[in-house]
Amino acid sequence: MISIVGSGRVGSSIAFLCVSHGLDDVLLFNPNKEKAIGESLDVASAIPADSKFSIHGTDDYSELSSSDIVVITASVGVYEKDRTENMGLQVRMIKEIAQKIKQYCPSAIILIVSNPLDVLTYFFQKESNFSRFKVIGIASSLDTSRFRYYISETLSVPQSSISNALVLGEHGDSMVPVFSGVKVGGNPLFSMIDTRDPITDAVRNYWKTLRNFKSRSQFGIAKNVFDVIESILHKREIFIPASVVLEGEYGENDVSMGVPVKIGRNGVSEIQKIKLDDTESSSLKKSAEKIRNDIKSLQD
Repeated sequence: MISIVGSGRVGSSIAFLCVSHGLDDVLLFNPNKEKAIGESLDVASAIPADSKFSIHGTDDYSELSSSDIVVITASVGVYEKDRTENMGLQVRMIKEIAQKIKQYCPSAIILIVSNPLDVLTYFFQKESNFSRFKVIGIASSLDTSRFRYYISETLSVPQSSISNALVLGEHGDSMVPVFSGVKVGGNPLFSMIDTRDPITDAVRNYWKTLRNFKSRSQFGIAKNVFDVIESILHKREIFIPASVVLEGEYGENDVSMGVPVKIGRNGVSEIQKIKLDDTESSSLKKSAEKIRNDIKSLQD
C-alpha cells in the first residue's frame, strides 16, 4: 500500500498518478478527515476498469500500518519568499509524523516532499532512527527536470538530446546545477554556452517564476515522486539525485542534501560519486553548509 500524508494539491496529484496507473492501493491521510475523503473520492473516478486497487481517505494513523511506501507532502502553510519559511513549525510537524510512522509502519520506505526538503529529511531520519537509505527526500530530481527544460529552451533543442543533467545540493537557493558533465546531442554543453549563470539563476528561481502565473507547482513533483514509487514497487532501479543523510559521501557528514543515488525495492541501494569541476565542488560545499546551519538552528 502507498500512503500519502497530506492530501493537498501535491498529495492528491501523486495519488492520481498512482491510482490511474494501477500501482497499488492508496491511502490519503489528512488531519481533516473530510479533506482526505473528498480527495480520495475524486481520485477514485480515475481507477482503471481492470485495476484491482482502490483509494481511501483517513485521519487515523493506525490505518497506515500495512504501508510499503509513505509519502509525506504535509505542510503547516504556504511559503512565499523562501522554502525555509515556517521551518520551525515544519520541523515540529515532521517529528510528530516520524513518531507516528515509526509506531505504525516501521518497515516502510519514506519519501519526503515537504519543504524545507533537506532539513525535514534530516530530522525525520534522526527522529525515526530509520536507515538513512529508507528516508529519501524527493526534490533534486525535480530541479534536474527544470535544469533540462532551461537547457532545452536556451538552445532550442529537444530534451531528449540532453544527457547527464543533474542538480545537487539544497532544494533551495543554493542548489547546484552540474554543467560539467552535460552533453547535448553528444557534444559538451560548455561548447554551446558562454556562462552557466543565466541557466543557474533560472533553475533556482523556477518556483518563483511559476508563481507569477499560478499559486504553486504540483505536477512536476508529482511525476518525479511517482517515478520513484513505480521503481520501488516494480523492483526496477532508478538513477536520480535525491536527498539523503550523508556519512562521508562528498566529504559531508551529518547533513542531508541532494546527491546522485540508485533507488530500488529497498530504498537507496547506492550513493554514486560523480566528477565535479572546481566551481561545482565549491558550490556544493557551500550548499551543504547552508543546510547544516539551518539544521543547527533548530536542534535542541
